[in-house]
Amino acid sequence: MDDLSAQTSTAAKIIVHNPVGYPPKIAKKIQARRLDGLDGKTIYLVDCRFDDSIELLKQVQAWFAQHMPGVTTKIVSLNHYYGTDDPKTWEEIRDHGHAAIVGVGHCSTCAPAVATHAITLETRYGVPTVALHTDKFDRVVRSTARVGGLPGLDCVYVPQPVMGRTAEELRAYVNGNDPISGRPVMQEVIEALTQGLGAGTDAPADRSTPRLVEADTEDNLHELFLRNHWTDMLPIVLPTQARVAAMLAGTSRKPDEVVGRMQPTHNRGLWEYTVEKVAVNAVMAGARPEYFPIILALAASCVSARGSTSSSAAAMVVVNGPIRHEIGMNCGIGAMGPYNHANATIGRAYGLLSQNLQGGSVPGDTFMGSQGNNFTYNSITFAENEERNPWGPLHVAKGFKPGDSVVSVFYGCRSNTFCLGLRKDYWREHVKDMLTGVDANTAPCLLLDPITARQFVERGGFDTRDKLVHWLWDTARIPAARYWDLQLVQNYIYPRATFGEEPMAAKLKARPEELIPIFQEKDINVVVVGGETNGYWSMMGATWRKSVNVDEWR
Repeated sequence: MDDLSAQTSTAAKIIVHNPVGYPPKIAKKIQARRLDGLDGKTIYLVDCRFDDSIELLKQVQAWFAQHMPGVTTKIVSLNHYYGTDDPKTWEEIRDHGHAAIVGVGHCSTCAPAVATHAITLETRYGVPTVALHTDKFDRVVRSTARVGGLPGLDCVYVPQPVMGRTAEELRAYVNGNDPISGRPVMQEVIEALTQGLGAGTDAPADRSTPRLVEADTEDNLHELFLRNHWTDMLPIVLPTQARVAAMLAGTSRKPDEVVGRMQPTHNRGLWEYTVEKVAVNAVMAGARPEYFPIILALAASCVSARGSTSSSAAAMVVVNGPIRHEIGMNCGIGAMGPYNHANATIGRAYGLLSQNLQGGSVPGDTFMGSQGNNFTYNSITFAENEERNPWGPLHVAKGFKPGDSVVSVFYGCRSNTFCLGLRKDYWREHVKDMLTGVDANTAPCLLLDPITARQFVERGGFDTRDKLVHWLWDTARIPAARYWDLQLVQNYIYPRATFGEEPMAAKLKARPEELIPIFQEKDINVVVVGGETNGYWSMMGATWRKSVNVDEWR
């Protein structure tokens, strides 16, 4: 009889652990002094360089020119990708302007970034600022402002979407009402800069996380975990004290040792977690103590499997080394499916610890993936078939020793293309078609059955991993004009190129018809998995993020 059965047989209520991590400490910040009026003042309109943001700001500028001609406006674009601080621009605004409007926050990552830039201008540079967002990101922005220490950040909202709207449609946004408050957009902008909107001005709360949940019945606790969004909406194993203690026996690390810090997206605040907190989530997933070192290593990667990107990304986990066989992981037939207890529960534990230890993964709040991604249920967790890999294991390619046990985390998993073997005559063309089907912002990872891996050696002459990767990089080329017209390239690569970052900057010099590589060679990866029932293989858009030595967490 386990501890849960024993407790329920003698008492109506039981005690379980709280699975949530520890929130960041919040330091309250002071808003800049508001202006007496806008006439004769210079207002900077700061383009965050995401999906036509500048087009909406042009309509804001036109509104001022028509209705308040005494106000000077100047549009500037960030000098880099929107998630990067831009002191040069902030200094220009402080020295030559009186106020700022920053926008537009209309994705899961740029909305927190816009809010953070506005907080920086307000609190470090003393510039009255309005953060302009679309209505879908109201809760995300408010959460970011609280964590940033300025819950009273002035925010004004327009409808979603901004991308692809005509000038007339964007003008209607500016001349219309804020979908959140129902008040005229530009009236709110003016009030925000001259008197403040006064929303959410309370000091940020000093939050803490209890170690245990208040005692209750088994049924009530299951309902509580579900209601609090502590589960993946599937049944969980309640993390009783005895079960958590048994999980902790799977490592020599102390329960109160800090493993890492995690957040759903940049600017949301890093939550901290201990070995015990990771164990709680491992119990909930149904994992066994012998799996715990891998789960701890995943937690130590600090890469969330529940990232809040609106593109609905997911993680992929590859396990290498002796621990694969020690705990009976599957690297052969059905390895990437629901056919192995270790594969399934390790991946599920990674997802649960990610959402709970980072402070949540709740749609509309801490998760903004527009469509979601079914891969997030167990993060495509499997062991590599090292013994059938003609180029050697993945972890060795990442700098580890063959005898090390290692877990590698990939992120993306939105684009996936599939094929059977390599045809004799046109296999190069077929692979090129697959490469161009991977989104340009996420490098391809080849997931090869051993049969196909050998075909790459036999038909392509790729007797080393480096030769194969170089060929893939060189093959994945499209005309420069088409490359730069891709929306993901415009959002995430073009700003870095214009800032001079290589090799992106060199691509800007290419002629429109010149074929240029889509990916960076260093970002392409190859993994061998499968049981050789056929030569089926796939190419996943999944960027390698980190590899962690599991042995250090035994």
